[in-house]
Amino acid sequence: MREQARVLLVLGSSAGGVARHVAQVAEALGMPTADGPGAAVHVAGPPALAADLAPAGGRVVFHPVPITDRPRPGDAAVVGRLRTLASGADVLHAHGLRAGALAVLAARSLPRAARPQVVVTLHNLPVGGRAVRTVSAVLERVVARGADVVLGVSGDLVERARVLGAQTVERALVPAPARPTPGADPAAVRSALGLSDGVALVLTVGRLAPQKGLDTLVHAAARLSTIHAGAVLWAVAGDGPLHDRLVSHIAELDAPVRLLGRRSDVADLFAAADVVVSTAVWEGQPIGVQEALQLGAVMVVTDAGGTREVTGDTGAVLVPVGDADAIAQAVEALLTDPAEHAAQSARARARAADLPDLDDVVVQLRRVYS
Repeated sequence: MREQARVLLVLGSSAGGVARHVAQVAEALGMPTADGPGAAVHVAGPPALAADLAPAGGRVVFHPVPITDRPRPGDAAVVGRLRTLASGADVLHAHGLRAGALAVLAARSLPRAARPQVVVTLHNLPVGGRAVRTVSAVLERVVARGADVVLGVSGDLVERARVLGAQTVERALVPAPARPTPGADPAAVRSALGLSDGVALVLTVGRLAPQKGLDTLVHAAARLSTIHAGAVLWAVAGDGPLHDRLVSHIAELDAPVRLLGRRSDVADLFAAADVVVSTAVWEGQPIGVQEALQLGAVMVVTDAGGTREVTGDTGAVLVPVGDADAIAQAVEALLTDPAEHAAQSARARARAADLPDLDDVVVQLRRVYS
């Protein structure tokens, strides 16, 4: 990038992970370096994200643009607004498929001499019904063929973009934000959950949404309760649209699952859990898994999307997607083998030390932008 380059970051409505990543990147890109000043960073996104993406007193300039997660009549106005913002930028970097397609259309409508470099990071595999998949397929082609660089958060997204015609494509780096170390004693956390001595605590952290494979989780918990000699509580921290359905499913199978809702003490929960489990059907570079690795949590995770790219082959026990029996058996093996449990915790910490951090992200982006 040239001195004091202007970077415009764009994102749409977000459940949280993408917004946190963009906030990290925005702040880091604006920091001065030994080679000169940082970039002049502007962020365009839904008004509700303003406080998170451009906190008061920060370096980042926020522009409210109502980019939604579904097509709507106002999209033409959104493209026009992005076109105006992009006309003075050196780099237009959009995050997400919808935001990426709108950004490509905005940039391509500018005269070539005024057109910024267009970078799009794809954060999720398109999922949903037939109509959603059809629209997503069109947007994927727009991004693959219209962006100068496409970044994918997992190897499968990188390959999809390449197949669809992206000329320059590589894996994005999405590290977990720095999380405070656990502040509560694990025994106190377990006591607050009403657990007596000898009760095994299995933990899942994530949004209550289809991507997280929660039907599989309930079946795995029910199966675990039949093969484990002692009592088990499977706690799920998070909220989302599947809450009521899960309550019914848990009651139907009489599974030992408790929904904790959204929690601010996730680090404490990770430290208190005997085993942490992810039953996701797809993930990019799951932030929760990275945070758990940092804390040496013993994990069983589905081999979904880019999860293995985060855990490696040793940072967690990997099981097939959707296999409730395999999940339950893997958890049981860790609960009943203290030596393997301790060894797995050590392997998790070792894997965490090898993961990229925010400095690595900035190095990658400065190279891509150049």
